[in-house]
Amino acid sequence: MIVRLLVAAALLAGPAMAQDSKQSQDSSSGPPKRVRSILLYGKEECPKSQNEEEIVVCANAGESPYRIPKAFRDKPKEGPGGQAWTNRVEMVEDVNRAGLPNSCSPVGSGGQTGCTRQMIRQWYQERLDAKAKAAQIP
Repeated sequence: MIVRLLVAAALLAGPAMAQDSKQSQDSSSGPPKRVRSILLYGKEECPKSQNEEEIVVCANAGESPYRIPKAFRDKPKEGPGGQAWTNRVEMVEDVNRAGLPNSCSPVGSGGQTGCTRQMIRQWYQERLDAKAKAAQIP
């Protein structure tokens, strides 16, 4: 029984010892001594490595180093995720004001008093949005 266990242990250890000898041969060459990372703009070409122990890694960074990449030039979001927290809080407060004076609500005794004020606010906000959109046009 002991002999069988020793034979099985020797057979299992054989492939592991072969892997160790192969790894020792590969590690003698080692990793490259120098790695250069280069960002390229426009139609620049990647330079060649100066010797065999050097690796050159090139990446295209866009048109110009002084221009914002196209991925970041998109228009701002106009959905709820693009609004400031103060605007969200004001909207929640306006919704919760139903029935109170200056709320422009058909509910309650003072609900109708805020309709003119609300229309003026809406007109002013539309005017600001139109100016902002006109300023974005190049």
